[in-house]
Order: sequence, then C-alpha cells, then structure tokens
Amino acid sequence: MRVARLHGHGDLRLHDEPAPAPRAGEALVRVRAVGICGSDLHWFGEGGIGDTRLERPLVLGHEIAAETADGRLVAVDPAIPCGACRPCTEGNPNLCEAVRFAGHAGDDGAMREWMAWPERCLIPLPASFTAADGVMLEPLGVAIHAVDLAHVRPGATVGVFGCGPIGLLLVQVARAAGAAKVVATELASRPHRLEAARAASAETFAADAGREGRAIRAATGGLDVAIEAAGKDEAVDAAVEAVRPGARVVLAGIPGGLRTSFPAATARRKGITFVMVRRMKHTYPRAIELVERGVVDVRSAVTHRFGLEDSPAAFALAARRDGLKVVIEP
Repeated sequence: MRVARLHGHGDLRLHDEPAPAPRAGEALVRVRAVGICGSDLHWFGEGGIGDTRLERPLVLGHEIAAETADGRLVAVDPAIPCGACRPCTEGNPNLCEAVRFAGHAGDDGAMREWMAWPERCLIPLPASFTAADGVMLEPLGVAIHAVDLAHVRPGATVGVFGCGPIGLLLVQVARAAGAAKVVATELASRPHRLEAARAASAETFAADAGREGRAIRAATGGLDVAIEAAGKDEAVDAAVEAVRPGARVVLAGIPGGLRTSFPAATARRKGITFVMVRRMKHTYPRAIELVERGVVDVRSAVTHRFGLEDSPAAFALAARRDGLKVVIEP
C-alpha cells in the first residue's frame, strides 16, 4: 500500500509498505479520506507538537473516514482510551492517561491506503454522508466539546477568536447552542476566512495583535463567552479584553510553544474563568445528528482535495492557510 510518512521538519515522503495486519478486536479498513488538522501542521512545520517530538517516521492524520470490508462508510475515532485509568472511569476518556491516538507519537495515522483500528472506534455513517463529511466529524466534535465547556446559554453573546475550520464550526455550534450573537476574528490577510465566518452569520473583526478585543467589547458590551481557536497569545489577549466581568474564556487553540500567556491584571480584575479544551468527548452521535439535520454545514469548509501522491503539496497549501479544510483521498 502507499503511505505518506513524516521524516522530519517539512520532510514528507511516500513509501510502499505492506498493509497492516489487524490484531484482536481490530478491523482492516480502507481509508477513503483524511483531513489535515492544525495539529498535523505543527508536526509538519515543527517536527512535533507541544513537548512531544518526532522520534521515528510518522504517518499523520486523525480526521478519518474509511470503508469496512463489507462496504460500510464509517468515521474512525482516532482516540483509543485505556478504559481503566481514573479519567476514563470517571467518564473523561479524552483525558485518558494512557490514550493511543492516530498520528501521534507511537501510533500511525491515516495518511495511507489501509489501517487496522479497533472495531469499537468505527462509527457507521448515514447513507447521505460522503467520506469528506465523515472527516469533518472529528473537528466538529472538538467544536462541540469546546462549546460544552463554554457553558453557552440561550441569548448569549459569544466570540470566536480564529476562523480556521474549527473556528468556523465553533461559530455554527455556538449558534445551535442558543447564542443570540456571535462575533469572530481572523487576520485581514485571510479574507476568505472572514467571509466564511460572515456566511455563518458571525459579525467579523480583523485581528490586530490583540487590539481588536477593545473594539469587540465596545460593539457588544462585553462577551459572555470567548473561545480562542488560533493558538496565538494575541488571540488570548483579545479574548480577555473582549469579555465582560465574570465571563469564561475557553482555550481551544494549540500554541506552537509550551506556554500561553494572558494579561493577568485584566483577567484577575474581571474574575475570568479559563477552561482548556482537550480533544473531544462522546461527541460523534451529536455531530452526526447536527450534520444530518442540516444544523451545521461541514461541506462548505472543505476547499481542497488531493490524492495521497500529492500529500506534500497538500501540506504546503494547508500550511499557507490558503483555504479551509484540506482533505487527502488515498
């Protein structure tokens, strides 16, 4: 089978390898589509993510749709929690202390033609779904989990800071959760993302090194909730400035370094609650329902498709943020 492996910073190579042999409880599935996520771009551009570094050539890709041996289209949950640690037994498998995750550390992801994965992690998709729809359920799950953590109430004013694919999904999910007003920010150099946010009924502000926070607060009277989805300190600064006293600021973006900073004096004075997002939790059924009912539009986010042989070009385009979601179809 054909495989795309990351060997180092920006070094993505194609290989021919045997198809994997399923172990007990696993199924061999044919990968139909896999999305390039922001975390994949950290691996590609930095040779790691957070404090985890590339130690061997790694197959990336955790936003996955595949086909089973009997022809069923499924989404593939990239996380394999242990089920036995305290977070797992308390109902928080996304915080599992021994989780295996596709395309991370020791576990190869889906940028290949075939993968063997636990049958319990295969989620059947409705007949109306395409493979690209299945890919989008993972980032949609992250957006749902972030909005859950944000405690969005009916009538709330919500800000989304960063309009990549997850940010754009956050705009839609916040609306579905009852937000009366959603504002969104993105760099002026990415006008296509600002336009996509407006198409999703958000009022947009150009990101300006964090200074946009004051303009947002003046326009809204202070956000009830801010969700940062850019992975940049400037976005956190803007979120802290834009919210009202007593608000929640949810950090969903993945920073390039090991630290995130924020204006402590302002945050303390406002009594802000900070919440961190770790992947997603029990979201696939809800994500499928939102897409199937047309409450959330995922298809408009998929702007580019590549074959596996063109995966280096796909990553280069995604790294430039020229489009929205880039999908590889092995």
